[in-house]
Amino acid sequence: MRTVIVGCGRVGAMLAVMLDDGGHQVTILDISTAAFDRLPSTFKGSALRGDGTDEDTLQRAGAEDVDLFLAMTEGDNRNIMAAQLAAEAFRVGQVIAKINDPLRALAYAELGIATICRTDLMANAILSYLKLPVAVVPGVRSSSGHHRHDAGEGPVGTGAAGGPGGTETAADLIAGLAEAGIPIRTLDAANPPADSVASGSTKLEG
Repeated sequence: MRTVIVGCGRVGAMLAVMLDDGGHQVTILDISTAAFDRLPSTFKGSALRGDGTDEDTLQRAGAEDVDLFLAMTEGDNRNIMAAQLAAEAFRVGQVIAKINDPLRALAYAELGIATICRTDLMANAILSYLKLPVAVVPGVRSSSGHHRHDAGEGPVGTGAAGGPGGTETAADLIAGLAEAGIPIRTLDAANPPADSVASGSTKLEG
């Protein structure tokens, strides 16, 4: 299985190593070169320095040919933007985003992106350990919305949801979140976040 992981933090690095050990083809991205120190010398995959919310970076990572895309950075906004790119621009079949905010995790799942919420998972684990009769919420949510991948679709962004292409664009996603009362932050290429990197990626030996 070919996998791209965005974010080489503790979770991303562990997933990369486990998948690599299982014989899968793994490419992991991070904006910090130092993050790759979490990977052991036995890691056989590829490590790319770059911003996972940048389409050109994902192109260099081979996102158009992968079976699984995992957005595992520490930022909810960054993860959902990377996941949206993977689903819409690269038509990746299986996309999962780590979202720490339970409300956002539910909202994004309903809009078509599978999510895993560390907050819900930890709360569930504690309640389960204490054996308390308290209702829990799922920490992992399958996408209940739909991303279309029909071969006859035009390029992403050429039609709004329900339009000729039937494709939900990033603008549709943002509008849906706004209607649901979910606060979001967009990335402006002219004013990138402080932790972003310049366009382009530097490949490191895995």
